[in-house]
Amino acid sequence: MLSGSLFMLQVYDRVLPSRSVPTLVALIVLVAVLYAFQGVLDAVRARVLTRIGAGIDELIAGRVFDCLVRLPLRTRDRGEGLQALRDLDQVSGFLSGPGPAALFDLPWMPLYVVVCFLFHPWIGVAALVGALLLVALTALTDRMVRGPTKAMSGFGTRRGAIAQASARNAEVLAAMGMGERLAKRWNHANNAFREAQAQASDLTSGFGAVSRILRMMLQSMVLALGAYLVIYQQATPGIIIASSILTARALAPIELAIAHWKSFLNARQSWQRLDDLFAVFPASESGMDLPAPSATLAVEHVGVAPPGGKRMVAEDIDFSLKAGSGLGVIGPSGSGKSSLARAVVGVWPAAGGKIRIDGAALDQWPAQALGRHVGYLPQDVELFAGTVGQNISRFDETATPAAIIEAAQAAGVHDMILRLPEGYQTEIGESGAALSAGQRQRVALARALFGNPFLVVLDEPNSNLDAAGDQALTRAIEGIKARGGIVIVVAHRPSALAALDHLLVLNGGRQQAFGLKSDIARQALQPVATPLHAVGSAG
Repeated sequence: MLSGSLFMLQVYDRVLPSRSVPTLVALIVLVAVLYAFQGVLDAVRARVLTRIGAGIDELIAGRVFDCLVRLPLRTRDRGEGLQALRDLDQVSGFLSGPGPAALFDLPWMPLYVVVCFLFHPWIGVAALVGALLLVALTALTDRMVRGPTKAMSGFGTRRGAIAQASARNAEVLAAMGMGERLAKRWNHANNAFREAQAQASDLTSGFGAVSRILRMMLQSMVLALGAYLVIYQQATPGIIIASSILTARALAPIELAIAHWKSFLNARQSWQRLDDLFAVFPASESGMDLPAPSATLAVEHVGVAPPGGKRMVAEDIDFSLKAGSGLGVIGPSGSGKSSLARAVVGVWPAAGGKIRIDGAALDQWPAQALGRHVGYLPQDVELFAGTVGQNISRFDETATPAAIIEAAQAAGVHDMILRLPEGYQTEIGESGAALSAGQRQRVALARALFGNPFLVVLDEPNSNLDAAGDQALTRAIEGIKARGGIVIVVAHRPSALAALDHLLVLNGGRQQAFGLKSDIARQALQPVATPLHAVGSAG
């Protein structure tokens, strides 16, 4: 970095007075080698920074994805998980760009100022004053830009959440003429985002312009100061140019840092959000592998609250089941049936009490290990882009065709799959868009049965099924019981209860009755028979 200043100094003070061409050639060769060396260092530094950014991404990307899928279980705002991905891109992108290089050059400023003092004390003072002014300007930039940058991030998250919700409910918006109203909400959030973005950009560019003009003015002032010193024979002519170049070199890192300050603030805030997210969701511990469950399920005075909520939607639920049992959970809408189902499979942590499988509480099981022994069919069926076979096998790359077909046959969906264009290799598209609602539900049932899990929980499994689908569901429930599993069915339609032997009646989040179906069916089904057909699925 000092090569240009020193070369200029030697040309003016040595080459011109001596008129020595060999000296000029030697200086040219020397400075060419130095510039080549600097170019190599710059290239190496850029490559290192790129790999540091990629390394950070590789190191924490898995944690970010883990937090992304666990966040909806803690809060209902799904947009925050996508914000974590944007934060990861922001951090890795900043580390791979020119921003860190500007910050790395800042510690060399004192060296440049010292060399300016060696040229002449007054030149050193001028460089020092200029450096202090730019440092103050940098601090002011940080203080002024931090607020708009933080606001911009919040508005961006809100804007994205509205857009995602609108895309998920595009049919509703089109059918009921809600598109224009949602567009207004999105535009409001987008305008707020754009205003915050413009404010942050204006401040950054404004301070950058001030710093650039200040550096250029200071460079001219140093040039004038050098000329003054030469006039009074206090410095050599080479000092005029060399000190001007060196002063600009000393102040350039601050100007570059100010220019990249917005990116630095974004990366710093992104890293802070990721750090906070990792604190809320610590890395999952592997835990101790437990024997495959085969005996009992016990729900001990369990309370359930939705993610991010404090109000209990189910309280003091207490029952136990043995292997080979089938339980139907019934009750009016809003009685906590679906909430209880989520707690039983570990999707929502119990807000009170314990849920035990073979005596071990759910939190004692490693999440991946427990998942092999649990089958779950949620009320809102979601499939993933991929083939039918991949969705049934839960995207297990080690799954055998025989195991996939066995699950499909257990769900009574094998023949339906064979009628698809490419059978089990049929691509179903994002969210299973290529399948009908009933087909998606039956494929999801096969996914729940894959691997013969010990505990199978089905939430409204026949909401989209026809008569043939109802018969297949009944056979699937009987198959689970016959192989020694436990099946729990949340149902509004009585047809789903045909193969079950136990009933749990909920009302207002409270347990009203539990026992053999033959003992309580008459008094339990009578008060809820009407709402079974009249109300939508809920809980």
